[in-house]
Amino acid sequence: MIDWLKNRTKEYPEFWKNYLKKFDQKSKKFVVLNLDTTGLDSNKDVILAMGAITVENNQICIGSTFEAAIPQYHFFHKNDMLEPPSYPDLPKMVEPIALESFLQFIENATLVGHRINFDIDMINVALEKMGCGNIKNEALDIEIMHKKFVDIDDKNFSIDQIAAHYKIPTSESQSTSNDAYILSIIFLRLKQKLGIK
Repeated sequence: MIDWLKNRTKEYPEFWKNYLKKFDQKSKKFVVLNLDTTGLDSNKDVILAMGAITVENNQICIGSTFEAAIPQYHFFHKNDMLEPPSYPDLPKMVEPIALESFLQFIENATLVGHRINFDIDMINVALEKMGCGNIKNEALDIEIMHKKFVDIDDKNFSIDQIAAHYKIPTSESQSTSNDAYILSIIFLRLKQKLGIK
């Protein structure tokens, strides 16, 4: 009860209030997302890089992308680790700026990704540090869609395995942006095969 009262009177950042206003109507846009993180524990690990691409009207919108490298120097120093990866081709942003820019990019689109719930958890933990709530976007998971199409429940599939199944070539140089692009191609194939509007 006390938590509810605290949240009721909480003053959210302006960018978060603007983001929430986008949900007055449903979007027909999809944003395919891929994160690079320091590990697989959303409560302990942090986001290192983000790559996202828009899919709209059954087309990949090459001109509508989001990329960011988030140097997590504090995390690496605190955990006595080597310096974070450099991501020389990505624009560098501190975490709050990257997340604010990302929310402006996705608006109310449906998010798509490989094991998307983990990506959403990572984003929500980072947003909580900024005094925001959880993201409100609907989400579709590529791995779950693939499992449904091939009718297999008891096996996990990597991005490369799913891409190989649909004969989609993958890039030698793995990056969040390359993976988001490959995932967007897979998504369009599965969207058609599963009859998703």
